[in-house]
Amino acid sequence: MKFNTKTIHGGQENTDPAYGSVMPPIYQTSTYSQSTPGGHKGYEYSRSGNPTRAALESALASIENGKFGLAFGSGLAAIDAVMKLFKPGDEIISTNDLYGGSYRLFTSIFEKWGIKFHFIGMQEAEGIEQYINENTKMIWVETPTNPMMNIIDIEAVAKIAKKKQVLLAVDNTFATPYLQQPLDLGADIVMHSATKYLGGHSDVVMGSLVVKNEKLAEKLYFIQNASGAVCGPQDSFLVLRGIKTLHLRMQRHCENGEAVARFLKDHQKVDKVYWPGFEDHPNHEIAKKQMKGFGGMISFTTAENTLKSAVRVVENLKVFTLAESLGGVESLAGHPASMTHASIPMEERAKTGVVDSLIRLSVGVEDEEDLIEDLKQALG
Repeated sequence: MKFNTKTIHGGQENTDPAYGSVMPPIYQTSTYSQSTPGGHKGYEYSRSGNPTRAALESALASIENGKFGLAFGSGLAAIDAVMKLFKPGDEIISTNDLYGGSYRLFTSIFEKWGIKFHFIGMQEAEGIEQYINENTKMIWVETPTNPMMNIIDIEAVAKIAKKKQVLLAVDNTFATPYLQQPLDLGADIVMHSATKYLGGHSDVVMGSLVVKNEKLAEKLYFIQNASGAVCGPQDSFLVLRGIKTLHLRMQRHCENGEAVARFLKDHQKVDKVYWPGFEDHPNHEIAKKQMKGFGGMISFTTAENTLKSAVRVVENLKVFTLAESLGGVESLAGHPASMTHASIPMEERAKTGVVDSLIRLSVGVEDEEDLIEDLKQALG
């Protein structure tokens, strides 16, 4: 089954067996009747399993070419579950340019549990190996990274992980399974903030994990059930609905993203533009190899390179909405240093390029001319 067909049918029953419903019903229930103690029809309590959530988890596994999908109450809840695979004394290697919430979870929660983190640049994959020792248990990758759009060679990192017998987890939120499938490139775990492109309409908060290995899936299912950070059936339904148009939306996100990126690159009031589709973008060739397109996420700095200039631009946008998050049908603009990445210390942000003049755009599916006109007037 090809990807576009998978988004609609992958992992799904053709119809609901009760009444023939084409979409999986929303099973808005916390518990299920039993004919005898322990005698049930596959579900006993909705923290442990819900038919609507199960349909979503099956769809997630299908579009990522995995075997097991798990849905959580948020992307951070999904990452939290992965981190609970480890114990005090274990070490994790993570890219140094990553979502601020991930950094906060790693440093403010799990470092206190005795897990050690190494935040490093991964644009040159061979540089990772020197940080691996007998305590290393996982490599955590974002690609493209948030917000600097760095590209990391998943296949190359996977070879290092296999050689050293450590897990490789990839945050695939920016690329989505439409553009990139990390499990096929050798990753062990794929994570999504399903709040973003998978949901696609800025109306749900959810996270997901997809794996191929059954033993790893069993450990994660146990953590999911024991910790209880699951999503509800209504949210599961919304993301299922969103997945059905993922391929259509991503095509337009990519088209509009390219148009906006090229406009910004030629604008005199813009300094640097970060978008992996440019031939001079670091690791552009790797992006071409492992991605089907370059996505709708763009970051740029103003020519003035000041906080004041960045704030002026985002406050004057009219079609783009100044807001956190990304991946919805509507275009959003954010100021990472004061919004999504404010939890990262200033000196650490600066090392990776998250300066006060940086603006991050999530380019939506509106008419590209309207988006460009909006940026033109906001830049002045």
